[in-house]
Amino acid sequence: MTKTIFDISMSLDGYINAQNPRPEAGLGDGGERLHEWAFNSKDERNRELLARGASLGAIISGRTNYDLSLPFWGADGPTGPARVPIVVLTHASPKESPANHVYTFVDGVQTAAKKASELARDKDIAVMGGADTFQQFLEAGLLDEISIHLVPVLFGGGTRLFEGFDSGHIMLEIIEVVNTEEAVHVRYRVVK
Repeated sequence: MTKTIFDISMSLDGYINAQNPRPEAGLGDGGERLHEWAFNSKDERNRELLARGASLGAIISGRTNYDLSLPFWGADGPTGPARVPIVVLTHASPKESPANHVYTFVDGVQTAAKKASELARDKDIAVMGGADTFQQFLEAGLLDEISIHLVPVLFGGGTRLFEGFDSGHIMLEIIEVVNTEEAVHVRYRVVK
């Protein structure tokens, strides 16, 4: 059964990017620290967690995440040669996109979820990038799991994942906790 999973790295003080995000530093000043567990670790458990993303059928991204990440992703998207389709949540499609790209632009979380489901077939869907995108999907009841990679760093500023979130109680069940030197990885099931 296809699951829709929000997956993100976060600082201990709740930031998903540092201050001053921009195209040449999409995670802000020093924000790449959030991804060291994924790309610079020698711990096999970190690599195993990262490899789970290889079996995705589709990805949903917010527009800001797309704009900040496109210089690094290019036409293939974040999965590189695997070319997993990406549905970008936006009110207006960009005027220019790379040739032969993997991106589909849609307006509205329900439309994004439906399109991603079509593209994913029977594989899982990852929702990535952006507190606003996360909150919209969670509030709409469209997430099955939340996966947070809690990195031992304090940013003191940036974008908080739960800033302004006011949807009342949403119950979660812990599925898995993996503790490595670079991050504590926690997976939750959203209780519906």
